[in-house]
Amino acid sequence: MDTLLLARLQFATTTSLHFLFVVVTLGLVTLLVGMQTAGFLTGNPKWERLTRFWGQLYVINYVLGIATGLVMEFQFGLNWSGLSRYVGNVFGAPLAIETLVAFFLESTFLGMWIFGWHRLRPVVHLALLWGVAITAYASAFWIMVANAWLQNPVGYQVRDGIAHLTDFSALLTNPTFGMAFGHVVAASLLTGGMLMAAVSAWHLLRRTPDHALFRTSLRIGVVTAAVSISLVQGFGFAQFGPVATAQPTKFGGTPAADALVAEWTTTFGPGDYEPPALSSVGLGFMILIGFGLGLLWLLVPLLWRDWIIRLRFPLWLLLLALPLPFVAVILGWIAREVGRQPWVAYGLLPTDRAVSGVDPGVMLASLIGFTLLLGTLAVTNWVLLAKHAARGAADPPLGRRPDHRPADDARPETVLAG
Repeated sequence: MDTLLLARLQFATTTSLHFLFVVVTLGLVTLLVGMQTAGFLTGNPKWERLTRFWGQLYVINYVLGIATGLVMEFQFGLNWSGLSRYVGNVFGAPLAIETLVAFFLESTFLGMWIFGWHRLRPVVHLALLWGVAITAYASAFWIMVANAWLQNPVGYQVRDGIAHLTDFSALLTNPTFGMAFGHVVAASLLTGGMLMAAVSAWHLLRRTPDHALFRTSLRIGVVTAAVSISLVQGFGFAQFGPVATAQPTKFGGTPAADALVAEWTTTFGPGDYEPPALSSVGLGFMILIGFGLGLLWLLVPLLWRDWIIRLRFPLWLLLLALPLPFVAVILGWIAREVGRQPWVAYGLLPTDRAVSGVDPGVMLASLIGFTLLLGTLAVTNWVLLAKHAARGAADPPLGRRPDHRPADDARPETVLAG
């Protein structure tokens, strides 16, 4: 057993599973802001019902996603002590900002939003949800800043064998950051839109009593997904130029890549500095899925006079296509992260020098334990999402008035003698 391979497998497993939670969270919170804002401006009660229904799913995904994120963070110190020691002064800065400024605020705003229904003024309650969304985007922003530095180290100086941050602004202008951040945000909106469209399609196929409500969310989901897939494609293809410049070996076969490999061989010694073929495979299939989901634009005209519902087969297509955004984001992660190998920090810190000196047996045990834990959390998440989605929007627990009895509460009314 190889400690390095086991550590890489563990991080790949935990990161990819956590990423699935992140894209749902970021996509749904954006749609929730739109729906609650529409309810605040129009006073139409349907928007409150939609916000409560989709907010219930959002909260479930958020809570379980926090647990997966905590598991992932532990590995920086446990399995990758070389990374923390060598580049922690630089890499840790955006992560610390994300934790202190974004994550803590986001959790605080969300808690107040959850328990503030019918207790806070509507404008304050709406402002809290806006705060949740803004801090969620801020969290993704700083995570991508940190990841972009690993892809293309900038603004640092090595002193006494340790990298020190010398130019914070260079982190924000990193050529591997901007388009990648837009790509992740667009992919999250695509995933949220597809989830909303698919759940709505399922209820419409079942002809539930809340037909009008899910008709509205179906339209929101389809339009959001169609616009988002175009943004995904745009931000995705816009990255090829900056990435090819910053990471010549990712695509290989160029004079710049050959020159860089020769330089690394001189500095770090002989080795395989070409990324694994898995990176190209992941990129190819992600692009294929992206073009396939571009067909969502064909469904937009069918929203006219509800042809998308009358024909019914487009609703089945939405249900069948639901896994595709999730598969695409994992493939995109593989293309970005595996394509950086064999480096943790590209051209600066080789992966084999970043791994901790942990016994292979211990690493294998932690791999199995973390995989089982995160697998359980992921399964629990989807079971709860499916369960609450199937209940419909009649009376979601989120936002229920304190004096309102649930529809399925069969307890007899208490009769007081006069």
